[in-house]
Amino acid sequence: MSGVWVFKPNGVMHLVENPQAESAGDGRHGSSSRRNKVLVHLPTGQVVSSYSSLEQILTGLGWERYYGGDPDLFQFHKRSSIDLISLPRDFSRFNSVYMYDIVIKNPNIFHVRDM
Repeated sequence: MSGVWVFKPNGVMHLVENPQAESAGDGRHGSSSRRNKVLVHLPTGQVVSSYSSLEQILTGLGWERYYGGDPDLFQFHKRSSIDLISLPRDFSRFNSVYMYDIVIKNPNIFHVRDM
């Protein structure tokens, strides 16, 4: 992954994969840079194309929906661990940073590939 880490005033940081595109403000370039990767469920070879399909897979792996009070996040947790997967509620903002978080927390189940 390449890009620039941006730190927000609330202490949260995120990776901007193409800082020039995000600063342009028109959204066209930024959304195309986020769409260059896909999350693949390895056992089925299925590309995750919606949160409903991702939720179905994660539920089968023992993850449960977590309702932590932030309406902007779609979250999952496992009772057997301290891990929490936090995703933007809007699937169009689901980018490689979130994909790699899912891969790390579910080894050998998911893979991030170039489109």
